[in-house]
Amino acid sequence: MEQLDDQQRRRRAHAAIDRLQRSLLDQDMSAFADEWAPGGTMSFPFAPPGWPQLDGREAVRAYVSDYTQTFDVAAISRQIRHDTADPDTVILEWAVSGRALKTDTAYEMDYVAVITVGADGITVYRDYWNPLAAGAALGGLGEMMAAFNVAGEK
Repeated sequence: MEQLDDQQRRRRAHAAIDRLQRSLLDQDMSAFADEWAPGGTMSFPFAPPGWPQLDGREAVRAYVSDYTQTFDVAAISRQIRHDTADPDTVILEWAVSGRALKTDTAYEMDYVAVITVGADGITVYRDYWNPLAAGAALGGLGEMMAAFNVAGEK
């Protein structure tokens, strides 16, 4: 396998984020999950107790499979990308807007994600989001937990 220099690795990381965001806007959650490396992880440090850590591309795919039945993301309303000393890692501050479908409530969610991309895709995605905002859009934290099938409540 060819060694990439730091600039090529940065471009690879940003290209993966571009594809990830495009798939979200296109409501193509399979393509969204395809951005993960086979053993990549997705974690939610600010999530409520019991929220899963996702280990592997297929776990991410299962987690997001019903996302478009819960939220209709219409736009990325803002974003700032911060390169780090590690050319594979980008800190992404971003917000999405749309609607929570079950409540027909406007949805505006801010995220901070720390994303590391390797040769096979995203290896680490730490998603710092506000579960209270998601719960409010969905009608409560119990509804949010059920919407994301956390603790078998779906």
